[in-house]
Amino acid sequence: MSLENRRRMEALFTVALIFCSAFTSGVQGDSLTILQAPEYVSFQKGDWPISGEKIPDMVALTMGFSVQEDLSWPGLRAGPLFQRPRANVLVVVRGVDSLALPQSVASYPLENPVPFTLDSVAETVHTLFAEDTPVVLQLAPSEERLYMLGKANAVFEDLPVTLQQIRARLSQDGSVLTSLPLNSLSRNAEADLLFLSEVQVLHDITALLQRHRHLAKDHSPDLYSLELSGLEELGRRYGQDSSQYQDATAILANVLQKFGEDLFGLYGDSAVVEVVTVKKFEAPLTRKSRSILESKQISNPGSPYNLAYKYNFEYAVIFNIVLWLMIILALAVIVISYNLWNMDPGYDSIIYRMTNQKIRLD
Repeated sequence: MSLENRRRMEALFTVALIFCSAFTSGVQGDSLTILQAPEYVSFQKGDWPISGEKIPDMVALTMGFSVQEDLSWPGLRAGPLFQRPRANVLVVVRGVDSLALPQSVASYPLENPVPFTLDSVAETVHTLFAEDTPVVLQLAPSEERLYMLGKANAVFEDLPVTLQQIRARLSQDGSVLTSLPLNSLSRNAEADLLFLSEVQVLHDITALLQRHRHLAKDHSPDLYSLELSGLEELGRRYGQDSSQYQDATAILANVLQKFGEDLFGLYGDSAVVEVVTVKKFEAPLTRKSRSILESKQISNPGSPYNLAYKYNFEYAVIFNIVLWLMIILALAVIVISYNLWNMDPGYDSIIYRMTNQKIRLD
């Protein structure tokens, strides 16, 4: 083979390698992984993508709540009506598109990874189970954002939230620094401490729930939402090909696997644990518009324009309750009237039985 042909072959081989690497990198992307789920919450295995903005609706459906718009996603099948999980745990990991989790129920590609919150689900839980005061915990250690509701206020009040509190917790007894294989991670670097502090928060949440096991045995469902950005900071600081990033990815995969198994066991195998891995959140592209028919008096019963009320999404439920209740009452009235009309007073009525049968003559 001549030198010119050899160079052509090497050039073609290089182009093929670049094409294959670009193709494989395009295949990998953000993902939604179901770590744990009870048998009656049926997740179907398949390559069905789900949009990031639909994840709150998916969480609401797994907990047995209704949503405003139907979720046309074949990954989740309808379960039994009278069984719902006791808890739902959602962990969002920023800075990585996928984690090598040892065991999982199912995994789906995530498209349109826009920022989302579970505020609507938390509001539904608080509204439906206000008397039971369920546990609602939403935490983002990197942003020092904490939202607690119900029994979480009393149980997780000692949970370190700020980075200063978490770093102080790392120096105390029982911290994760004594049990984790740090390898290339440092105890003094800022980015490394942020990642380790998030691992410490996961460990403390499990420890607090093991100490207060009665929370997992009540009748109200609990909701946990955690956002971790330690890997994102490590990738920005050292690069995604660095040993620090690779070691942290392996540590977080094992920690999340154990975290999901512990919470699944604490709730009596009746909890759903999801992990969302997002390389980078995209800004949602929205276009605000105003209708010419829009009016502030649309919900005013005394409106001079005779406008209807705003549509309530609970209208179908209320209509069915009233309709079937009226049908049952109408059938009950018909059956009772028929039995009274055909009743034999001599045998069926205690009133006629107790009266005197002989006519008294003066």
